[in-house]
Amino acid sequence: MRILAKIVVTAIALWATTILPGIELSGSNIWANIGTLLVVAIIFGVVNAVIKPVIKTLGCAFYVLTLGLIALVVNALLFLLVGWLAGLLHLPFTVTGFWTALLGAVIVAVVSWVLHLVIPDSIDKGDTH
Repeated sequence: MRILAKIVVTAIALWATTILPGIELSGSNIWANIGTLLVVAIIFGVVNAVIKPVIKTLGCAFYVLTLGLIALVVNALLFLLVGWLAGLLHLPFTVTGFWTALLGAVIVAVVSWVLHLVIPDSIDKGDTH
């Protein structure tokens, strides 16, 4: 249940990024868009679970040197990677440009944080009672 909640929260956060010019969700109908967002949310989760820790470990000195501001650049590049992977899978989700990806990554972080505040802890933690 916890993983499903995280996927839905990420999908909603990704949908929020489509207000930016340069991030497009161009499915044929609402159900196609929802399906695309769910698949892209899974891709987003896998990229953040697999690649981000490696980058943080290898670039530890840059995180210290920039007082963590390099995390914004890393998140933007990972967001661009997610858009590229979605394109490889022929999903109608595109991210064009570094600055758009940077703003998109910030929106995903803020919206996810707000939604995780709203979601009851029993769902977020995976409790059944």
